[in-house]
Amino acid sequence: MLENTRFYKEETKNEAEFVEKLAKPFDMFVNDAFGTAHRAHASTEGVTKFLSPSVSGFLLAKELEYLDGAITSGEKPMAAIVGGSKVSSKITVLEALLDKCEKIIIGGGMVFTFLKAKGLNVGTSLVEDDFVDTAKEVMAKAEKLGKTILLPSDIIVADKFAPDAETQVVAADAIPDGWMGLDNGPATTAEQKEFLSDCKTVIMNGPMG
Repeated sequence: MLENTRFYKEETKNEAEFVEKLAKPFDMFVNDAFGTAHRAHASTEGVTKFLSPSVSGFLLAKELEYLDGAITSGEKPMAAIVGGSKVSSKITVLEALLDKCEKIIIGGGMVFTFLKAKGLNVGTSLVEDDFVDTAKEVMAKAEKLGKTILLPSDIIVADKFAPDAETQVVAADAIPDGWMGLDNGPATTAEQKEFLSDCKTVIMNGPMG
């Protein structure tokens, strides 16, 4: 039994020396944490280089079976909600879901890369500039396939990332300079509920705010 590996900065950096030390007492690795299996961290990806066999556990396998079943055999219309901070970590998921789902809601920090791809000002919001063109390609693919991508129409913004920050709700195309987007606005939440109202299957991947 180990303590929470997140106490160590080397965990998320996947530092080789830390990984080797972490793996040394063990003979094999079983990953049964579906929610963290996608992360290339020391305790999820790094140790597989030092421990053999490295396998998925029964719980992780069960999660994958449920997910595959929902995607391949789910009732139509099917929608996906894709959140998280980075387009770079979701692009493969987005590409796959575009082929399967009629509707996709994009939320979380990755929204601002998409808004920038549409030519909108995003203030100091989190943006992956290297993936703006990728966001354009995703939107172009959706249009070509006749699929609908829903982006926020209004945003909760703050003048800084702090408990005492000043906040306001603004239109997605009116984020002020020096302000950062942090969450969906109330109009967006209402639109998302309506967007999903006729869907028989909804798949969610990642946080929205």
